[in-house]
Amino acid sequence: MSDLEARTKTSPNDSIIMLDNVSVSYRLPSERIGTFKEYAIRKLQRKIKIQKFWALTDVSMQIRHGEVFGIIGNNGAGKSTLLKVISKVLKPTKGRVVVHGKIAPLLELGAGFHPELSGRENVFLNGALLGYSHAEMEAVFDETVQFAELEQFINSPIRTYSSGMYARLGFAVATAHVPDILILDEILSVGDEAFQKKSRERLQSFQQQGATVLMVSHALDSMIGMCDRIAWIDHGIVRKIGLPEEVIADYRGDNI
Repeated sequence: MSDLEARTKTSPNDSIIMLDNVSVSYRLPSERIGTFKEYAIRKLQRKIKIQKFWALTDVSMQIRHGEVFGIIGNNGAGKSTLLKVISKVLKPTKGRVVVHGKIAPLLELGAGFHPELSGRENVFLNGALLGYSHAEMEAVFDETVQFAELEQFINSPIRTYSSGMYARLGFAVATAHVPDILILDEILSVGDEAFQKKSRERLQSFQQQGATVLMVSHALDSMIGMCDRIAWIDHGIVRKIGLPEEVIADYRGDNI
C-alpha cells in the first residue's frame, strides 16, 4: 500500500483542501496604456487611475480526500484564479488556504517545455519542475512516451510538434505519477476522441488509488459522469456546491 493510499484509507472524510473566506483582487488601470514608456510617463505625472477588481469574493469550501471535485462557471467567473490560489501560484488578498499533500497542477499543458529541446529532454525538464527526480522520471519514461503516442517523435525538438502532440506529452508527463492532488484547467479536450478516453480512464485510475482531482471544464456532460461534487462560481462568488446533476441543472437554467 502506498503512502497516499494509507493516508486516504485512514481518513477518507478529512479535507485535503480547505478555503476559508478567500478573496483575490487585482489592481487594473482604468484605461488602456499602449506602451511601457507611456505607462512610466503617466505614472510619474500621477495620471494613472487604478481600480480594484475582485476576481474572488469570500470563497469558502472543503474538498475531501479521494473525490473528483468540479468547478463550473462562465468565462471570467474566477475559476482559473481559484485553481491558481489552491496551487499556490497566487496568494489570496484575504482569507486562508490550507492544502495537505503534493499538488500536480495542469493549469497549462506543457508549461515549462523548451521549444529547442527534444521531447525526451523536455520529459525530464517538466518532471523536474513538477518536483520529480531524474530517477523518478526515468522509471516512468517509456510508459509516459507510449501514453502520449510519441514513440517516433520523442527525440525531435518540441518546436516541430503539432499542438495536439504538445498537449499529449504535457498531460502524459504531468500524470506520470499519482499525486496527492491533481488540478486540471480545461485540458480534457486535448487530442482526439481516443486520447480523451485514455485521459479520463487515467483520472479514474488516480481516484481509485486515492488521489484527489480538482477540475475546471465547460464539458458539462462529462463533468456529470466524472465528478462527485461540483461548485458553481459566478463573478467570483460561489453560487452553489452540490451533486453534479443538481448544480449543472441550476447553472444551465440560469444561462438560458
